[in-house]
Amino acid sequence: MNGVYNMNFSAGNARELIDGRFLEHEKLVHRVMGSKKLMKDLEDAAGLMKMTLLSGNKIMFCGNGGSAADAQHWAAEIVGRFQKERAGMAGLALTTDTSILTAVGNDYGYDRIFSRQVEGLGREGDLLVGISTSGNSKNVVEAILMAKKKGIRTLGFTAKGGGKMAELCDLLLAVPTENTARAQEIHEIMGHILCELVEWE
Repeated sequence: MNGVYNMNFSAGNARELIDGRFLEHEKLVHRVMGSKKLMKDLEDAAGLMKMTLLSGNKIMFCGNGGSAADAQHWAAEIVGRFQKERAGMAGLALTTDTSILTAVGNDYGYDRIFSRQVEGLGREGDLLVGISTSGNSKNVVEAILMAKKKGIRTLGFTAKGGGKMAELCDLLLAVPTENTARAQEIHEIMGHILCELVEWE
C-alpha cells in the first residue's frame, strides 16, 4: 500500500508542507499564549459568557463560511454540553435557519441576514458573538451595530488588527496573524476553552 495514494505530489514535498503547517500553528499558539492582554481578554470573555447565561439570557453566534461552522459548533456546545454533564443553556447560532436567511437575504440583502435576527430575537442582557477573521464582514458588523442599539453586549473573534469590529465590540479576541486558516484554528481552540470555562462551577 506504500505510495498508493501518492499520485499527484512527491512524498518529500507533501511532508515538508505538513510539517510547515504544524510548525506555523505551534508558533502561533506560543505567540497567543505570550500575549498577556489576549490571555486576560480570553478569561474576561469566559466571565462575560458565564454571566450572560447565569442571568437567564442567551448567547447568539454569527459568522460566514468556516466562522459560520464555528458559530454552530459553539452554540451546540452551549445548548448540549462540552465535557461536563449539566443542564442545557441558551445558545443560538444565527446561521442555521435557511428560511430566515433566504427570506431576509431576498427582501433586505445579505448584509442584513444576522442583524434582522438580532433585532427580532435579541434582548437586552444577551450576548452576541461575532466571528470574522477580517473583522470587516458586513453582515457581522451590521449584527454588532444592531446589538449595540438593543443593549446587547458583543464579543468578537478576528485575526490581526480586528478590522471594523475592533472599534465596535465590547470585547475582542484578535489572533495575532494575517493567515486566515491559522486564525481559524486558534478561534476553535479559544471556543473550546470558553465552553470549558463556562461549565466550571
